[in-house]
Amino acid sequence: MNVTLLSTGGTIASTEAETGAKPTRTGAQLLESIPELESIATLSVEDVARVPSYEMDGETLESIGERVTELDAEPAVDAVVVTHGTDTMEETAYYLDVTAHPATPVVLTGAQRRPDEVSPDGPANLLTAVRAGRAFAERDAGGTFVAFDGTIHGARAVTKTHTSALDAFRSRTAGPVATVDRAGVAVHRPPRSETRSIDATSLAATVFTITSGSAVTGDLVGAALDRDADGLVVEGTGLGNATAGLADAVREAIDSGVPVVVTSRCLEGRVTPVYGGDGGGERLREYGAIFAGDLSAQQARLRLALALAAFDDAAAIRESFAAPDRSSFPDDYT
Repeated sequence: MNVTLLSTGGTIASTEAETGAKPTRTGAQLLESIPELESIATLSVEDVARVPSYEMDGETLESIGERVTELDAEPAVDAVVVTHGTDTMEETAYYLDVTAHPATPVVLTGAQRRPDEVSPDGPANLLTAVRAGRAFAERDAGGTFVAFDGTIHGARAVTKTHTSALDAFRSRTAGPVATVDRAGVAVHRPPRSETRSIDATSLAATVFTITSGSAVTGDLVGAALDRDADGLVVEGTGLGNATAGLADAVREAIDSGVPVVVTSRCLEGRVTPVYGGDGGGERLREYGAIFAGDLSAQQARLRLALALAAFDDAAAIRESFAAPDRSSFPDDYT
């Protein structure tokens, strides 16, 4: 079993410094602390970045995606593991699932505790990721996943829910794909990609996210339009509602040709236009807003940027957010 490790930095590779912790360790150094890996897979290591994930920019994300795509095409590579900071791990996982749509299992992992802290969790998480990659490869299963604290999440559903706990990740709406313990990898639902791919990799489009809430006005939408925004994501309340002022600004944005995608602040559930009034979801739908199903705001922002790179017309951008045929996926994944 041949596994390629792509190291990108993050807490798993960080050590304390006078100016604050930062990534200092290479991928090879991470593997040195886990001799058990030799009995699971033959690993090769590449350092593609060394950044904290909160500083992940479009260029770095695209370079990671390019390398994953290249490795996915190599018959000798059975699985890819990406070590990554936890802050934006879910975004990189979703980006890879949409753009690379790998036939090879790609597993991201990281740590909440640095290797120079007491009881670092990085080695266990990395071991979990390699074990999961091997188990999925043996099933001829592809897709992008996050391995953390003994649990494997699909890229479509995973999100970080705690700032510091070791079990920081969970699957929204759907349950985890698998769990890993001393007995091995227990698969709970089919490991596979649960997104529709978009034939683009560029995140050059300027997409702003604006969150609705009590007394929020449309001023930020106006400011975004003044900055020549290419698209907007509105993180609405409940089923996808907004204040009257924000809704009026959304209408102006759509009338000016800027696509607006609606998500929800809620962790679970889908947005759907139900309520009327001045800012309800039904009003936003009438104005031409795109409803993003159960995508998170961060996923919708990435998807809209990719759609803007791939398509020239509003209808195609809207269609890229439509749910796929349910015969292909277990739920209405986007």
